[in-house]
Amino acid sequence: MNTDDSKEIFIQYWWEKAQESLASAHREFSASSYMFAMNRIYYAAFYAVSAALFSRGISFKKHSAVRSAFHSEFVKSGKLSANWGKYYDQLFRDRQEGDYIPLVDFNELYVSTQLKPGEQFLATIEPLIKDYLES
Repeated sequence: MNTDDSKEIFIQYWWEKAQESLASAHREFSASSYMFAMNRIYYAAFYAVSAALFSRGISFKKHSAVRSAFHSEFVKSGKLSANWGKYYDQLFRDRQEGDYIPLVDFNELYVSTQLKPGEQFLATIEPLIKDYLES
């Protein structure tokens, strides 16, 4: 296996995790598990961004580094709208609060307003990954 093959495998791996996480978010939402749905929406975005960054030879272990690179590589460069940067930042904050601050909870209305943009976020990231996979 050459380096390009292994790179493609990793990109595909992160992309599939993104899709699985979004599907999980929908299941958690349907089960009224809003905290877990928010967590899965964030991870769907995180894995999608990780795949897109990896397609450019960029990877990190820390969520904050992935977030920073997302802004540098895609938002500030103009490849993606600043609105997607704001959306990812909000998901990042929600995940931090949900995972680390006691008694934080997310309600049905809020989570429902985050699910559709989560789908759109993945749809926006997908061409960035496909550009690499098809070249």
